[in-house]
Amino acid sequence: MQDSTKIRNIAIIAHVDHGKTTIVDGLLKQSSTFRNNQAEMAQNLIMDSGDQEKERGITITAKVTAVQYDDYRINIIDTPGHADFSGEVERTLNMADGVLLIVDAQEGPMPQTKFVLTKALALNLKPIVIINKIDKSGSRISQVEDEIADLFLELAVHEDQLHYPVYYAVGRDGKAWDKLPNNFQDEGSLSVIFDAIINVIPEPKVELDKPFQMLVTSLASDNFKGKYAIGRISRGSVKKGDLVSICKKDGTIIKTKIDEIYMSRGLERFSVETGAAGDIVQLTGIQDVQIGETVADGDNPEALPILEVEAPTLKIYLGPNTGPLKGKEGQFTTSRQISERLTKELETNIGLKVEDQGIGFLVSGRGELHLSVLIETMRREGFEFEVGRPHVVTKEENGQIMEPLEELIIEVPQEYLGNVQMELGKRRAQLKDQFTNSSGIAKVVYELPTRTLLGLRNNLMTKTKGTLLMNSIMIGYQPLGPSLQQLRNGVLIAYESGITTPYALQNAEARGEVFVGPAIQVYAGQIIGLNNRSEDMEINVCKAKHLTNMRSSSSDGVVQLTPPTILSLEQCLDFIENDELLEVTPVSLRLRKAELDHLKRKRKH
Repeated sequence: MQDSTKIRNIAIIAHVDHGKTTIVDGLLKQSSTFRNNQAEMAQNLIMDSGDQEKERGITITAKVTAVQYDDYRINIIDTPGHADFSGEVERTLNMADGVLLIVDAQEGPMPQTKFVLTKALALNLKPIVIINKIDKSGSRISQVEDEIADLFLELAVHEDQLHYPVYYAVGRDGKAWDKLPNNFQDEGSLSVIFDAIINVIPEPKVELDKPFQMLVTSLASDNFKGKYAIGRISRGSVKKGDLVSICKKDGTIIKTKIDEIYMSRGLERFSVETGAAGDIVQLTGIQDVQIGETVADGDNPEALPILEVEAPTLKIYLGPNTGPLKGKEGQFTTSRQISERLTKELETNIGLKVEDQGIGFLVSGRGELHLSVLIETMRREGFEFEVGRPHVVTKEENGQIMEPLEELIIEVPQEYLGNVQMELGKRRAQLKDQFTNSSGIAKVVYELPTRTLLGLRNNLMTKTKGTLLMNSIMIGYQPLGPSLQQLRNGVLIAYESGITTPYALQNAEARGEVFVGPAIQVYAGQIIGLNNRSEDMEINVCKAKHLTNMRSSSSDGVVQLTPPTILSLEQCLDFIENDELLEVTPVSLRLRKAELDHLKRKRKH
């Protein structure tokens, strides 16, 4: 059993893409966690193990690992940096005694930096600041240091928190210094960070003589051992075979027995006989446990406060596919199968809420990315379903309906600033701050309702030719404002079911932007493009060119079509309006009208 005075529990927190996971890679590799041959084979971003994490280049779920450095056991919690996965940060910070706050030397503190630091300081965690990517050509280290100092001044709960050590790093090369080096090519390692963790982060406060108590902050599972309940032991100790009590959220207590106790080292877990206060362990044998519940002593069960996370901001309808092509591409298509999958997701995804609506479900999450990651995960697992337009989650205060409010920070080259301001003006955004740095990049800060952010990113990406950097974070609630006018043109709708033909698509191209290519199966009511005008238009894209007594069907040469615009999942969610749905299958994404019959649609209007 590890001496509790030689345990350090740290969380790595930062804004998205500031280098958290890269620093964790360096800590794993430089602590001899891998053998020499393993270290050479270990890929970068070792902790980003999920398919979507690798593809998107972001951390989606918080993960716990541990390294041994000299006599010290350092438990490391790698957290997501995207605001949509803030629930992951909130639930895992409870396991830490200190944090490594990583800030990009060029971008400085960003919205998520502020959010995670607020949570860390409120829990009284000891911070160590690392200014990363100091070798960037646009780095502005002294200004970033001032911005960090201002942030601490704004957020500190008490005076001690204003004193924090600052280190400088090039995470990609696995180097860090306690003073700014003259040459970034100098020899260096992360040993100064290890020393800082040991000397600055406090040892866990333990009560070994009290009854066992552990808050479950994460769950994992495999086919061999079943469910793993992961958490930090608050007090006491636990052995294999011990009888324990699960203190449920509804106040009931269930007795069960511990099968195995595991701890992490690098990417592996190993079995131990005993877990003691201050350490992070993984318990098996306790199947009926949820995140936020307490595993306590069998004879003296005492529950810890239930884990609370901030409320969801966006909700979306998700239900079984009702389109004409249903059941042809998906393996799991029924409402019951979707319900079981969402129930399983709720066990580990605590920022999510699901309400049964009869046939379908109302799924609420922290943002568009949070919901789209769930949709993409289910799609890859073989599910087929349909989703509606995202809507904001409002709440009532003193008889008044309140909607979530966001702070939006945009960085864009000066020449595109006018396009950005015009688009945000349409969405009733309020400009709070604006300045331009020495390299001609304008930075603007806006406040706007969450609902007006829907569809904004793709719109601005097009208008700024992909040069835009955009980040937002929820900052509170305001009274519900008037609805926005329709910001999108009408759509082109397939008039009849069939296979698209080049001849008919040539006609559709003259009407607007087309989303389908030739020889594609479509059905009546499916959206096949974006109209040049503000109203919807039905168009026959399955019409063939027939033989006449004037010419043969193949005359007039070859039809040349513009390649169709293929929308990603996030773009589809941004695109749809209230009377439209997105059909999601493992193979296809199809946009459609909620009402497929054109006569019924006309009667509604």
